[in-house]
Order: sequence, then structure tokens, then C-alpha cells
Amino acid sequence: MRSHLACILMAFAYLSYGHAQQTIADQSNASAEDLQRRVKRLEAEVTELKQIVKQLQPGAPSVQSDAASRGDSVVAEDPSAKAQGQGISTVASLSAEDRKSLDFLNGTSINIGLDTYYAYNFNHPVGRVNLLRAYDVLSNEFSLNQASVVFDHPTDVAAGRRWGGRLDLQFGQATDTLQGNPSNEPRPAIYRNIFQAYGTYVVPVGKGVTVDFGKWGSALGIEGNYSKDQFNYSRAYWFDFLPFYHMGFRVGVPINDSLTLNYWIVNGTNQVEATNGFKDELFGFTAKPRRTVTWTASYYLGQEHPDRIVVSPTSPIPVQSGLSFQALRPAPDGRTHIFDSYVTWQTTPKLTLELEGDYVVQRLWKNAALGRSSAPSVVGGGAAYARYQLSRKIALAARTEYLSDANGLFSGVNQALKEATATFDYNLADGFLMRYEWRRDFSNQPSFLSDVQGVLRKQQNTATVGLMWWWGRKEGAW
Repeated sequence: MRSHLACILMAFAYLSYGHAQQTIADQSNASAEDLQRRVKRLEAEVTELKQIVKQLQPGAPSVQSDAASRGDSVVAEDPSAKAQGQGISTVASLSAEDRKSLDFLNGTSINIGLDTYYAYNFNHPVGRVNLLRAYDVLSNEFSLNQASVVFDHPTDVAAGRRWGGRLDLQFGQATDTLQGNPSNEPRPAIYRNIFQAYGTYVVPVGKGVTVDFGKWGSALGIEGNYSKDQFNYSRAYWFDFLPFYHMGFRVGVPINDSLTLNYWIVNGTNQVEATNGFKDELFGFTAKPRRTVTWTASYYLGQEHPDRIVVSPTSPIPVQSGLSFQALRPAPDGRTHIFDSYVTWQTTPKLTLELEGDYVVQRLWKNAALGRSSAPSVVGGGAAYARYQLSRKIALAARTEYLSDANGLFSGVNQALKEATATFDYNLADGFLMRYEWRRDFSNQPSFLSDVQGVLRKQQNTATVGLMWWWGRKEGAW
């Protein structure tokens, strides 16, 4: 085959050269300089074709060997050509700049996720709204909960890379839940689609101190943002109540293989731009007393009351065009205290148990001696989870929780909220999960919408089907 191809190329070379000579004859009226330039170009093409023919002659060194002797970076055989019995090789050389770009991307993953659902509320609520839900907020609707793009460049100390970074872009209903509260964000539209954006550096001290700066999803509470990584499709009350994200510094200091100390200093809860001058802090640890047990405990100290309000642009305190503030005097300065603890126990390879407990205290004013009311609002309770992997494709999960909202800090009503959830997972393929869920919410006070405007019920039952797709090179939980 190579000899036949060589003959064809050689014939083409001589035909080309003959065509050049004929062209000279036909162009007798053209300038000598122009004809000479064309002849040189055609001769160069003929020389190049002769070199290719020489390489294809039987017994000649292969293209791969010749490329290797020159130090070319990439030599690849076209698999489609090989499949057709032609065996023709193609050479693709990478420049130094191309190689530098590929080395930079080494270890970087680009990941895409789609999270959709259909939920049905048997209360037939006015407006088709599921109250006290974080993400599955609509009833009798085909809904796009979340579309996500995750760029992840993790650190790799063993390979000499101590720095990394991550960017999570988010679109859909969950975006509005996470980023849509103007009482926390003076300019939520600027950050609405940026769920996470932070850089990481591992300081070469001890076992390596990990420092992040930027915006990240909160680790308060055991549940997270991505539905595919949770036991259930819907989120617990505690996920909805505890902070979604923070902006600032966080530090992880490993003491040994079983204990890591955690410290944060941030603008506030759900605040990229701070609404006051106080900086919130977290103190906590993550422990692995056994290989199958992971325990996280945290104490969060914050001050969530703003010391300014947004006013018309005529205010004398402009920040940016179209945005101005007016100072509040005196400004509420009461503290927020969050005690959060959760543990995961992999009891067997198939059975996982989780338990979470939370206690939150918030005051409007710090100093009652000034004559201001400082009665605390208190929210307490917890949640229990279980998941059993029946087979590679099928899993069952359950959740039950209790939230005492004595002063209405979470729901606006003095009540005790409870819910029970059962979930059935069917993994159709790697990266494609179908999740069926039944959930019952109930309270000691009327809190859930009914089919009559203005009439509330003490319970609501929902059935949900969630469909989740994801692809990319990132392994494990996102």
C-alpha cells in the first residue's frame, strides 16, 4: 500500500512540475520576475512532496522514527485510517507554549451538573408553592432546580503544587434561594451566579496548613448544595435555616491523621459584602476517631444586624453609581451564636448513619443595661439520617428531623416543626441518577398553604421525582 501511495505522490510531483513549465510557456506575456517567483514556489512544493514520497518508500525510516529523532512532542496514528486498513500516520507537534498550557491544566477538572425535578403537593397549595422548602419550592411543575458548572484545580503537594482554586457557577431556582435575599446582600445580582470562588494555598508548616480565601459553601450543617451528593432529594429545615455561604478566610490545621482544627473569619452569614463592620468567626474541629467515623463540631460567633440601610442615590454616602447607604444610629449589635455538630458512621459497606444537632441563639441588642430589649431568639433540634445501598444501582434512604422555633426566628411562627422523608434511588448509569421521594411535614401550628387563600394547615405531604445528570473528571462529592 505504501509503495502504491508513493507512486501516486511521485506522479503528482512530476505533474506539478510539468504544470509549472507549461504555465511559464502560457504566461509569456507576464513579467519575468513574476514567473520566476511562481516557479520557485512550485519547485519548493515538489521538493516537499519528494521528501514525503521518500518516507513512504518500503524500507524507509517511519515518520514516527524521524519525528522522534527530531524531538517532536506528539506522534499519533489515526485510528480511523488504521481501521480502514490504510495505516497512514499523522504527526501533530506541540510547541513549547502549547505544552506549557497543557501542563497548567494538568489536574484541572471541568464538571457540569443538571438537577431537575417534578414535585406534587397534596395540599394543592395556592400559587403551587411548597412552604419551608429550600430547593424543591414548586408544586405540580416541571422544574429546573439547578444547572452547575464547576472548575476545580486542587492542590497536589506530592507533585509540588501547593496552590489551587475552585469556581462554581450556578443557575436556576436554587440560585435564587441561595443568593436572592437583599436583606443580606446589598447587591445580590453581582454575585448571584457565583456559588463558590476561592483560592487555596497549603502552607509548608507541620502537616501542611490549608488556607482558603474567597467565597465558599458553608460547612455548618451536614447537608450541602449538590443534590446528587445528599441522602435525600429535598433538604432539611436545618439546611434552609443555617448559613448557605461565607466570604473571607478559612484555615484547616491538621494535628494528626485523626484531628484537624478549623478556623474562619468572614464577613457574615450569606454575605459577600458585609452589612456591618463586625467580622464573624468559627472555631471547630473535624475528627476521625475510627476509620468509619467522622465527627465535625463547630461554634460560630456572628453579628448579623446591619448598621446601614440602602437609600436613594441622593444620600451623601455613595458606594457605587446607583447605590447609597444611610447609617443607622444606634445600630443593633446583638450577637448570633451557632452550635453545630454532626457525625457520619459507615457501619457496614452498605449502611451509613448520620446524626446532626444544632442550637442557635440570636439577640437584637448586646447590652440590656442600656434599656434596650435583649431577649434571645432560640432555635434548637436536629436530624437523623440512614442510607442503605441495596445494589450498585439501587439505594434506600430516610430522614427525620425536629426544629423548635420558639421565637419564630426561622419560620416567623412560634412552633415545633417536624418532617419525615423516604427516598428511593435508581442509578440508571454513571452520572445519571433518578430519585423518588415521599415527604411529610407537620407542625403544632397551622403553617402550610392549602387550596384556599388565607387558610393554613398543620401538615403537607409531597411526592417528588428528581432527575440528576453530571459529567466531568471530578471524583466523589462536589
